[in-house]
Amino acid sequence: MNLVLTIIIIAISLSSILATVSFWLPQISPDYEKLSPYECGFDPLGTARLPFSLRFFLIAILFLLFDLEIALLLPLPWGDQLTTPLLTFVWATAVLALLTLGLIYEWTQGGLEWAE
Repeated sequence: MNLVLTIIIIAISLSSILATVSFWLPQISPDYEKLSPYECGFDPLGTARLPFSLRFFLIAILFLLFDLEIALLLPLPWGDQLTTPLLTFVWATAVLALLTLGLIYEWTQGGLEWAE
């Protein structure tokens, strides 16, 4: 328990120090040159604010969800060393089933169709 407390104190201290330094250091005074886009020394050819398809955002969110799922399930093989490995398996199966049902729902609603 002492090791966990030490790690938590180090993490909170380091986070606080980094947050404080990030507020103190960059005293930025924006001017026109700093705010203009840089294109190899040439004047910008067009605006940098182009419309963005919402489909790309949806695919990115789905990727993040399933990437997080895999990251959470990676330590599962070491779960058999717990006192109740069956409970670990049940929870992992429930998480997988819930995410699979969400994916099936998204698919049936047409959220993964690129062209309508």
